[in-house]
Amino acid sequence: MSDIRDMVIIGSGPAGLGCALYAARAGIDAVVIEKNPLPGGQIVNTTDVDNYLGLPGIGGFEMGDTFRRHVEKMGGEFIEDDIGSVRAEDGIYIVSGAKEEYKTKTVVFATGAHRSKLGIPGEAQFTGRGVSYCATCDGAFFRNKETVVIGGGDVAVEDAIYLAGLCTHVTLVHRRDELRAAKSVQDALFAKDNVTVAWNSIPDEVLGDGVVKSLRIHNKETEESTEIPASGVFIAVGMKPDSELASGLCDLDEKGYIIAGEDCVTSAPGIYAIGDVRTKALRQVITAVADGACAVTSAEAYLREH
Repeated sequence: MSDIRDMVIIGSGPAGLGCALYAARAGIDAVVIEKNPLPGGQIVNTTDVDNYLGLPGIGGFEMGDTFRRHVEKMGGEFIEDDIGSVRAEDGIYIVSGAKEEYKTKTVVFATGAHRSKLGIPGEAQFTGRGVSYCATCDGAFFRNKETVVIGGGDVAVEDAIYLAGLCTHVTLVHRRDELRAAKSVQDALFAKDNVTVAWNSIPDEVLGDGVVKSLRIHNKETEESTEIPASGVFIAVGMKPDSELASGLCDLDEKGYIIAGEDCVTSAPGIYAIGDVRTKALRQVITAVADGACAVTSAEAYLREH
């Protein structure tokens, strides 16, 4: 094996694992470098995944393990290391980890993104037990139940609209007296008769017994505390891409996402972005895995030319 690999994939979430599978099948000398030996990325924090084709109701941990075993069966290679930087040097890329450096012709960023958290009592305790950061992922589990959405931007309002089609009632909690979401989205929200908005309100604590039972909030103007009954609390206060390694190497958008189209090609030759870290409309497991396949197709063409 050459000291210079064809591909280094940084991250072992669904995107990185999908990429590794297609790279192995294509005969590309690739390696997945993972900071955490637990495969699956964010999905491991999900109790049940009910929207991945062919695997209804699978647990997040089981899904990550299933994906990884499939990659290993196809000959995929994994290295545990914490990558600190990626740089271009003499026509190749040097991926520097805490343990060693890796030379490669192409780099695939599958580093993901993380949901912004509130940091209130009960949030961590009930994550996966009623607290969620993705309505399209978990909303179906709360059909015909009461839910709460926290936030005031496009994502929060769209989540509330989506949940209103499933749930008996949705309360949108927002810290200001007006929403930041686009007017068209707001109009759609206010047209729902099973949605109410708790204005000028701050969430204080998620309450429950094994699972979520309610959310306690307080009004900033009146200082009055209220407990909202809810089986699900959806937190939509922002998402931050883990794109620091790509900064200065390829173009990022104003929010820090790596700019790449459906072919996953970035502004830098031989650099690809897949999954939640790239600019895209829908961030789901199924689209992340698809990104991995697309990146390999693009990288194959690049490797043939170089």
